[in-house]
Amino acid sequence: MARTTYQDLLDAGVHFGHLTRKWDPKMSQYIFMERNGIHIIDLNKTLTKVEEAAAAIKQIVKSGRKVLFVATKKQAKDIVAEYAKGVNMPFITERWLGGMLTNFATVRKSIKKMSNIDKLTKDGTYSNLSKKERLMIQRERIKLETLLGGISDLNRLPAALFLIDVKKEHIAVSEALKLNIPTFAMVDTNSDPSNIDFPIPANDDATKSISLITGIIIQAIVEGLDERKREKEDEAEKEAAVAKAKADAPEAAIPDRAPAEGGKRARKVAVEADAATEEPTAEKSEE
Repeated sequence: MARTTYQDLLDAGVHFGHLTRKWDPKMSQYIFMERNGIHIIDLNKTLTKVEEAAAAIKQIVKSGRKVLFVATKKQAKDIVAEYAKGVNMPFITERWLGGMLTNFATVRKSIKKMSNIDKLTKDGTYSNLSKKERLMIQRERIKLETLLGGISDLNRLPAALFLIDVKKEHIAVSEALKLNIPTFAMVDTNSDPSNIDFPIPANDDATKSISLITGIIIQAIVEGLDERKREKEDEAEKEAAVAKAKADAPEAAIPDRAPAEGGKRARKVAVEADAATEEPTAEKSEE
């Protein structure tokens, strides 16, 4: 079943590109026509590309890995943050720090620092500090939360990146290229899709367009998480069944021993009976 329709894309304004003078020639394969000095994106290709991207992201999430959402432009940050929080995925919506991926160890130190500040407030150490020290720590905590709050649970490099506006997030794209991390992105007519593994030709300025495309990707992530959960439950049931079978096996073997032991006792009694009958015969012969 298709995750969206041609009409949905049309209603969301996904087909509106940039002015023709601002276009990137590498986007020509995704442009349908020009109207009033504006390029119109071919929605048939958008449908195909968004399905490909959703299927690929579903498999990534199904394997238990994370997808990092990157959207620092004003009209996209709130939408992306809300969607990403809903599926417990990491996100960057304020500013992309240089080296966020290529220097991930340093970024992890900053995240650890943020958690250490939280520990200070919980164990009572924070209240023993002077007012000036508390104020400085509080300001630092707010700054770290703003920049890195969305990736506080990211313990290792993400398996993929989903970006809104490739042109604005060019640093993130270049870092992903260096580390061979797959990239999924909405690419407008002024963007270069050649460095993106799964480009989705779409209007990356309209909130409706951003919401629709991001929603499709989130839907694919939910499907991947559900399938992973079902597989884990099936594995757990199989393991429980195997363990139960092993536990029941010795009990089934116990009744088999009873006849054998009974047989030994029966033979013993028979031998003793024979001996008892033979003794009187021997005495008569002696007489």
